[in-house]
Amino acid sequence: MDLSFRDKQLIKQFKRGQNEALAVIYDRYVGLLLKVADGLTNNPDTAEDIVHDVFVKFAQSAETLKLQGSLKAYLITCVTNRARDRWRKLTPAIEPGEASTNAGPQQKAMQRETRHRIHQALAKLPDQQREVIILRLQANMKFHEIARMLSVSINTVQSRYRYGIEKLKHLLNGELKP
Repeated sequence: MDLSFRDKQLIKQFKRGQNEALAVIYDRYVGLLLKVADGLTNNPDTAEDIVHDVFVKFAQSAETLKLQGSLKAYLITCVTNRARDRWRKLTPAIEPGEASTNAGPQQKAMQRETRHRIHQALAKLPDQQREVIILRLQANMKFHEIARMLSVSINTVQSRYRYGIEKLKHLLNGELKP
């Protein structure tokens, strides 16, 4: 996947030291990167730390950055790698997000419980399956984009997704034990 024209312009400006370009890149991708990081870590605070670290390192890379592919895929890869490193070092606390504000107290409690169960089930998946599922469902990436980003075949990505979804279904239905 090649850089979009807008991303190319932003990268050129960024490499010339124009801080406004970094701010635009941040604004453009921070929401997506937070969703990906949160999906991979199951912890909003950890997700914010990861995205912050990625942007700090990115900001420091202006002179050495040699980007050939998609800026979006590059940043997601950085977040994924950082989350993978953290995942290996510690078990993240699972903190479900806020329930819908339109729901009543009972519905909110059910939504929190459902989110908690999904996060627990995701945490039990192998790293490779969890990453593919999060990148596909949270980042809305296509299988070929994920394959390129992870440097594996599209068949491998599809298999990881399929097996991960199947395992999630079994975990959520109580058919598998951890």
